Amino acid sequence: MTTLLNMIDEVSMNLSGYTLQQDRATHITADVAATASTIAAPITISLASTDSVGKGIVEIDEELFWVDNYDRVGNTATIAPYGRAYIGTTLAAHTAGTKVTIAPTFPRFTIKRAINDTITAIGSSIYAVGTTTITSNAATLAFRLPTTGAALDIRSILSASYQSLGASKEWVPIRGYRLDGNANTTAFTSGQTISVYDTIPSGRTIQITYSTYPAAFTSNSDVFATQTGLPESCKDLVILGATYRLLSNLDPARASMVSPQADEVDSKRPYGSSQSVTKQVYALFNQRLNEEIKNQQDKYPIRVHYSL
Repeated sequence: MTTLLNMIDEVSMNLSGYTLQQDRATHITADVAATASTIAAPITISLASTDSVGKGIVEIDEELFWVDNYDRVGNTATIAPYGRAYIGTTLAAHTAGTKVTIAPTFPRFTIKRAINDTITAIGSSIYAVGTTTITSNAATLAFRLPTTGAALDIRSILSASYQSLGASKEWVPIRGYRLDGNANTTAFTSGQTISVYDTIPSGRTIQITYSTYPAAFTSNSDVFATQTGLPESCKDLVILGATYRLLSNLDPARASMVSPQADEVDSKRPYGSSQSVTKQVYALFNQRLNEEIKNQQDKYPIRVHYSL
């Protein structure tokens, strides 16, 4: 099972390979509490080594810190009053032995955000698939679609069928139905209804297969297929999407470098060189996206039905 944590690691590996970037790292030698750093009580973190540490950003787990000053002898770094949960990351506790990445090229929280942005973006082209059931009633035409916590947010109904009477247990396709995604919430609390126009005996189970928008990750332990609703084959599609989104930020980061050293680097890797790699990854992303769209169209072909 692929989790968000696995995907963050894979995107990070891809980015390191494309950029030949090996971030400097060490580890903390004492626990760090989830406490803000203040002028009166600055937070000091103990490190295994401060050889590569300077003023600037360090990353522990998924939290960014801003180091205000450091002690080479005591191997400690003092965090600025604004330095905890830096740039919108989440304040958290960290245990001794945790890796400290110094000036990370791609912080893990930005990788997570790029993964979720990709999942949200591809939702306009491919969809998550779910099923729900209702019970038929001969006296009822419109049925409230059930919810589990939040509303199902159904985009379209892919198929609807009911279980026939008798020993065959056949699921008979329903030919006449209509989805109302903006039903009156006073009459139907979920705000979504299906009107069934076929004659179905009361008490039969109606199974509805529907498409919906993929859900973004909320926790590192979330399983890809379970959380998003997308098939496991879409995993590499999301990874490619996150990779090209992050690679596109490399050149803007180098645009403000003005120094003899920067000019020397630019002679070997001119500004804009990363865009060719970004275009290559983006082309692979589009290829995989079209393949997944075709797979969904083959698996869930358009079914003819009547709608009033």
